[in-house]
Amino acid sequence: MKIQREIYFGANGRKSLYELSSLAKHRELIVFTHGFMGFMDWGAWHLVRDFFTARGFDFCRFNLSHNGGTVSNPIDFTDEKAFGQNTYSKELEDISSLLNHLESQQRTYQKIHLIGHSRGGGMSILAAQQWQCKSHLGQICTWAAICDIERRFPKEMELEEWKRSGIRLIKNGRTGQQLPQYYSLYEDYILCKNKLDILAAAKAIGEQLHLFHGDQDTSVPISEGYELQAVSGAQLHQIQGADHVFGAQHPWAQQHLPFHLKTLCEQTLNCLQTKKASI
Repeated sequence: MKIQREIYFGANGRKSLYELSSLAKHRELIVFTHGFMGFMDWGAWHLVRDFFTARGFDFCRFNLSHNGGTVSNPIDFTDEKAFGQNTYSKELEDISSLLNHLESQQRTYQKIHLIGHSRGGGMSILAAQQWQCKSHLGQICTWAAICDIERRFPKEMELEEWKRSGIRLIKNGRTGQQLPQYYSLYEDYILCKNKLDILAAAKAIGEQLHLFHGDQDTSVPISEGYELQAVSGAQLHQIQGADHVFGAQHPWAQQHLPFHLKTLCEQTLNCLQTKKASI
């Protein structure tokens, strides 16, 4: 297996890293999108990569361009300004740009599957619905995905204060940083509300969508998974006893997947292989 780290150009032409793990036979690719305050090297994501490459898939994980990391330091959030300037539209542009890059610069895959965790799951749904190369799009698997963006924003007086000051601070539990979020995040959502409607996109995707959620998730409640199921008709796979990160943490020093994350990977693989066999 060949593992290479390269640069792609995301929103506003900003450079960011991706990692492509490829096999001798590269027929199908999985593109994995991390969640809010996440990054491609978080926790046990490298073991997730190994799980799928061992079963015949190329695997790409990447950093969203405005997640706070840089090309030279993709783990620590040293670029707080970029973090503050991030928007949902930029994340959507990042995914589309990377997909187009992989399609044109790397090789032509028969199918490109999307897996997204948390906010990355919602963004993967949007990207799948809007990506122009529909003939190459495979299955979309969401892990503890959000179903709605608007409910992530503050309400009433807190929203007014954010508008007045132009900035609010969000604590990163991993680094201890108080990271800025500019009011432009909310303005972008209002301006692009139609194209950022996750539930509408899930309905349009239909049978290509596969939903996975831990029933002990306190960060994104499993009720959001049921909302996605209701509009799309997709099956919601409950991972019994699993939290939002399916038993992983950062850093992850063990050489094997945590139980719930392994269960999640196995069930995801089953969906990919079942759909493949039915084509």
